[in-house]
Amino acid sequence: MGKDGFRCVECNEKAPELHRDYSKGILKITICESCQKPVDKYIEYDPVIILIDAILCKTQAFRHILFNTSLNIQWKLCVFCLLCEAYLRWSLLHGTEQSSDPADIIRYTKEWEFYGMFGLAALELSAFCVAVLLFLVVVVGRLQGATLDLRLLLRALLLSCYGKVLLIPAVIWEHDHAPLCLGLIKMFVLTSNSQAIRVILNSSRRLSLLAVCVGLLSETCVARASEKLLWSAQDILTFD
Repeated sequence: MGKDGFRCVECNEKAPELHRDYSKGILKITICESCQKPVDKYIEYDPVIILIDAILCKTQAFRHILFNTSLNIQWKLCVFCLLCEAYLRWSLLHGTEQSSDPADIIRYTKEWEFYGMFGLAALELSAFCVAVLLFLVVVVGRLQGATLDLRLLLRALLLSCYGKVLLIPAVIWEHDHAPLCLGLIKMFVLTSNSQAIRVILNSSRRLSLLAVCVGLLSETCVARASEKLLWSAQDILTFD
């Protein structure tokens, strides 16, 4: 982070530094000139505490992660979550198929359906992010005349999808309640997306929720269209 690249986690005002390093490694947290509170209290916190506060969608924790850290794992996190989501969808697709031959497991893992599920999940995520960014460009950028950092917004959207890591237990354990699990995880991820947008733009909750709804609508339309194409392709192959 460069100068004035930090933000106060309490009032969102810019700050030149988070702390001062005195001799012998003694650190003193910078006090915000606006709210007279520590600019970033989380620099003294354990990462587990920060993660818990992020899971609770606390604004301060989101500001710390998005503004005051150089965390650049969004693409790795995105690919990992997409792999988990693709495998869960693929396992649900074959969940009703029973076979006593262990070789079938190897055969199924080589099927193209898994890659198709991964591509479908990636397409839906892309549709969501593009729709959200376009909506914000039109509403905030053009109508309100504000300047948007699209790279920062995209980073925030991808990082706020961390809730999809909760798909790991659904992948490892039984899948009897997978549809309900997916629904709850989806709701949590959308809540995190909304909070990330609100933190980046310092906007109202209504605007961030509306942006997420637009993205969800776009994602749903792409998912429905993809399903129709898949069913049409299967019908053609079956007919042939």
